[in-house]
Amino acid sequence: MKPAPTVRFHAAHALLPQGWAQDVRIESVAGRITAVVAGEVWDGQSQRLDVVVPGLGNLHSHAFQRAMAGLTEVGGRSGDSFWSWRELMYRFLDRLDPETFQAIAAQAYMEMLESGFTRVGEFHYLHHTENGSRYADHAEMSVRVAAGADETGLGLTLLPVFYAHSDFGGAAPTPAQRRFLHDIDGFADLLEGCKRALADTPDAVLGLAPHSLRASTPEELQALVALAPGPIHIHIAEQTREVDACLAWSGQRPVEWLYANAAVDARWCLVHATHVNDKEVQLMADSGAVVGLCPITEANLGDGLFPMREFVRVGGRFGVGSDSNVLIDAAEELRLLEYGQRLQLRGRNVLSPGDLSSGRWLYQQAGEGGAQALGVQAGLSVGAAADLLELDAEHPALLNRSGDALLDSWLFAARNGALRSVWRNGRALVRDGRHVNRDAISARYRAALARILG
Repeated sequence: MKPAPTVRFHAAHALLPQGWAQDVRIESVAGRITAVVAGEVWDGQSQRLDVVVPGLGNLHSHAFQRAMAGLTEVGGRSGDSFWSWRELMYRFLDRLDPETFQAIAAQAYMEMLESGFTRVGEFHYLHHTENGSRYADHAEMSVRVAAGADETGLGLTLLPVFYAHSDFGGAAPTPAQRRFLHDIDGFADLLEGCKRALADTPDAVLGLAPHSLRASTPEELQALVALAPGPIHIHIAEQTREVDACLAWSGQRPVEWLYANAAVDARWCLVHATHVNDKEVQLMADSGAVVGLCPITEANLGDGLFPMREFVRVGGRFGVGSDSNVLIDAAEELRLLEYGQRLQLRGRNVLSPGDLSSGRWLYQQAGEGGAQALGVQAGLSVGAAADLLELDAEHPALLNRSGDALLDSWLFAARNGALRSVWRNGRALVRDGRHVNRDAISARYRAALARILG
């Protein structure tokens, strides 16, 4: 077998872990960075790029929900909330078969790449047929997730979800949840199927996700941690109703209960964690776990605002995710994360400690936290994936900028067109802001929506 060829890039400006550098040679073999050298003249042959930053990890996605974006924006007479939205979502997913699901996932993953996300954590709970029975291949829907990632080139961290109950204390599931459900033995079998599904997916990572404390008993949670092959993600403390229900069941708040009953460490990602007190903020920071924030979805669902500044001050780690995929935009997730805190605290540049600009700090911190939560190495460094974003320095919002001002202007002042190209594992997947296979992927997506919504 011939050795994999070396792919060479030359970046006029690149954001390395230690900071900005000029005239940077980046080499990769089989999708992995093997050399990063600053201060080198272009050799006339390497792929020439302008402003390069590392790809960003999307640590929390429910891909199928992309197809229902914009269809839940009508409230009822008694008001609307996360819980009424959830009932609409349950009814929508009953229309999805494997082929339709794959087409929707591919569309979502393509849009993620076009916005700057280069890896996704797919929090995947749609496992069974419309009547709740297993597919002939237990992992059929996980196979479809992997196929969507392969089709688009997006990096995949697959997080099959364990779901067994409708509420705290092992309450019986509802009929609407029939496509999610497993016992521990069945879930262990699903994990084996997921391993097979990912066998041919480049640099895929397999973890798992107890859906929430509502959906698993304490005994089941312990068994799941023992089964975990990689990262462990969990929805937690997203809604005040969830906090109240946990207090009524256990006498403790959700994050407080989790830390009292599980060895939470750097493998864990606590998704949302919106409603936490000072004690819980400190517990999360001290454990090294990542908090997964999804500002666009949290705003859309009316979840509330995470106490971000307090978490940052005690050394907390975080990343961002597109969650419901109502809008897929990496820059917008970071922008809204900062802006939500500014609105709440009535100040400007409220998260960065001051030695870095807001854009630079947000981007690097979310990059490091996202990579940790997704089980991969972060940044433009030897051993990491060759996931490169090229910004267009000629975009009106980026003109005459340099260094941190480039990131600030992309995140806070640019719209379409500022992201020129995306390279994933050393392959060009987005050119001039458009995925190289957009036409074919979008055609299948249109056909899928015609079947389920037409």
